[in-house]
Amino acid sequence: MTFTQQQIIDALAGRLIVSAQAYPGEPMRDPRTMAQVAASAVRGGAAAVRVQGIADIQAVRSAVEVPVIGLWKDGDTGVYITPTYQHAYAVALAGAHVVALDGTRRQRPDGLTLAQTIDRLHGETNAVIMADCGSLDDALAASDAGADLVGTTLAGYTDERPTTDGPDLELLQVMSQADIGVPIIAEGRIHTPAQATAAIEAGAHAVVVGTAITHPTTITSWFVNAVEG
Repeated sequence: MTFTQQQIIDALAGRLIVSAQAYPGEPMRDPRTMAQVAASAVRGGAAAVRVQGIADIQAVRSAVEVPVIGLWKDGDTGVYITPTYQHAYAVALAGAHVVALDGTRRQRPDGLTLAQTIDRLHGETNAVIMADCGSLDDALAASDAGADLVGTTLAGYTDERPTTDGPDLELLQVMSQADIGVPIIAEGRIHTPAQATAAIEAGAHAVVVGTAITHPTTITSWFVNAVEG
């Protein structure tokens, strides 16, 4: 199924996006499994899904009829979320309706600016671009660079803001009060329905929840820690 940019933005308004990702070496690290997890989330009411890796994007695109937000993690430090134009273009070609990429003001590995990357993607694909940001300044710069959506994904991970226990609601409020000009997606450390509600109340257009829904290893560890003290 294809969607226009406005259809995607409208579909996400006030809704839940579920991130279905498994880390290398984990039992669930298989595109078929991620597609099943994503489809289960959609059955539960998810308005969109967010997945990592070309094979997962392709598998999930075939399994659901909601917008697919795709990314490609290359490494685990610095700029590693869809870090270059080639990564982003591959994500779009794999079928992602939305390409999520690092939207910080840091130097990108391929030497292109964020604006150059987004401009090329808009010119060569139909993808909506989501910029994963770590601060208000990131979000403002990403919007100026042409991003269609900005997320709080990297809040607490770029040394510009402290890592909060739960979502960075203060950043969401500041971003929602600023003249960013594009919808804000809340993402990062949202572990309870109450926190998801708080994110919407703080001004988020939509909320992404991953670990608390789709990562059994972490969820199990929470209960183990509680039971065993």
